[in-house]
Amino acid sequence: MFQTILIQPLTNGLIIFYKLLGQNLGLAIIGFSLFLRFILNPLTKPYMESMKKMKDFAPQLEKIKYKFKGDKMKLAKAQSDFYKEKGINPGAGCLPYLLQIVVLIAFFNVFTKTLTPDGNITAKFNELLYEPLRFSQEETINTKFLYLDVAKPDTFRVDFIPFALPGLVIIIAALVQLLSSQMMLPAVKQEDKIAKKTKGKSDDIASSMQQSMSYTFPIFTLIIGTSFPSGLAIYWFIFSLWQLVQQYQTYGIGGLRPWFIKLGLIKSVN
Repeated sequence: MFQTILIQPLTNGLIIFYKLLGQNLGLAIIGFSLFLRFILNPLTKPYMESMKKMKDFAPQLEKIKYKFKGDKMKLAKAQSDFYKEKGINPGAGCLPYLLQIVVLIAFFNVFTKTLTPDGNITAKFNELLYEPLRFSQEETINTKFLYLDVAKPDTFRVDFIPFALPGLVIIIAALVQLLSSQMMLPAVKQEDKIAKKTKGKSDDIASSMQQSMSYTFPIFTLIIGTSFPSGLAIYWFIFSLWQLVQQYQTYGIGGLRPWFIKLGLIKSVN
């Protein structure tokens, strides 16, 4: 069912872009990734707006947590009343946001099912394509893009290092994720500050996990990206870049301010 509802339509969408964009699979991945993010973007708008409101009202929420830190029931009611008063819905857009994650997983499956360097890529695509879009047996799908073969990992080797190193696209994707996490750093630190004032440990654990993930996620991308087709790395880069733009619209430059000041891009405000 997952294949019929998501994997097959995504595969066919990718091939439509492949045929529209000069039969270059790298360009098709970029074009289709942008198209997917564009059509899914309205679904995440309520979630991003709710996150922005929670950021703006963080000081008031901190006072509420501090006031009722010893009584979870009163704290929950006070928070609920505050959200209602300010028009905040913490759950707004969560399901559509999760839909994006499902699409990401489905697209991951598209790449792993079709882009295998030691297999017949055309035949593997045909297994998932609808009849009008199928390739003939004589056709070969063009997987070359810039310096990449999108069916192979984006890696390079150095003689004295026994394992493959991540290539440029993987490094840029990880860097974009790092920038995204640094942009959110003030909000994360604010949550950590609030969590330390609450009596329970659950807030502390959640806050600590959020801070650690801001660094482990980019590292994870660098490591695991070397074992997947570079086509997936291209999609992951587009996905991360779009997320960075969304976070900028919600949080501004946030934790990137010190970086921008050091680079002379903005002036320090004393």
